[in-house]
Amino acid sequence: MAIEQTLSLIKPDGVSRGLIGEVIKRFEAAGLKIRALKMVRLTQEHARVFYEVHQERPFYDSLTQFMSSGPIVAMILEGEDAIEVNRRLMGATDYRQADPGTIRADFARDIEANIVHGSDSPETAATEINFFFNALELM
Repeated sequence: MAIEQTLSLIKPDGVSRGLIGEVIKRFEAAGLKIRALKMVRLTQEHARVFYEVHQERPFYDSLTQFMSSGPIVAMILEGEDAIEVNRRLMGATDYRQADPGTIRADFARDIEANIVHGSDSPETAATEINFFFNALELM
């Protein structure tokens, strides 16, 4: 086990539905520490840059429109195997396939509007953290 950091986002649907506290509560209950946190609103262009890895996928335009449709909460989570712990807490991207008790199984209503985003590897985490947080904001 290794102490690592990961980026987690509460997407516009999670923010608008008042689920910020519930999501954070689940992260903290699982032993993850919040090392940085802020609410931002992505422009369409920022969303397109953030999700550029998916630019060839058919859902790219709708995803970037959704992610720029309202405020999001960006946070850095830290803990033992934080990436895997976060991904397990979130559940499968398709909420219909997510394990019971995961964030997506409990709250998601759509495959894109699925409440949360989390980095999938240490390399992705480093890139995504740097996208949202500058050196003064890192704890």
